[in-house]
Amino acid sequence: MNVGALDQPAPLGPWSRVSEMQAKLHRWAAADPGRRFDDLFNFVCDPATLLVAFERVAGNHGANTAGVDGLTAAHVQEIVGVSGFLDDLRTCLKDGSFRPLPVRERKIPKPGGSGKLRKLGIPTEAA
Repeated sequence: MNVGALDQPAPLGPWSRVSEMQAKLHRWAAADPGRRFDDLFNFVCDPATLLVAFERVAGNHGANTAGVDGLTAAHVQEIVGVSGFLDDLRTCLKDGSFRPLPVRERKIPKPGGSGKLRKLGIPTEAA
């Protein structure tokens, strides 16, 4: 029996890891409303954060609609590959070369049949 293994916490999956960090940040912010968070960039660039963000986007109802870059979540998953896509995104974020594309806008009718339109923004996968 591996007795030392009992003392070590179970490895966290990306969802658990991100959720734990979000809860920790929330606790810190609630305890000290004036607190500055200087290292959020590294949290955003963390591979677990990027994976969870991609999975959330891919699970949205709008995931089948391409953004201005022409990519859908399904295209990234099937053709590009999620890990390569996220690795490239992380590299661009870290080296400062990432430039978000503008949101594709469509005007859709406002509810209530007033005939007025409102703007609907459709971001890219990497937005």
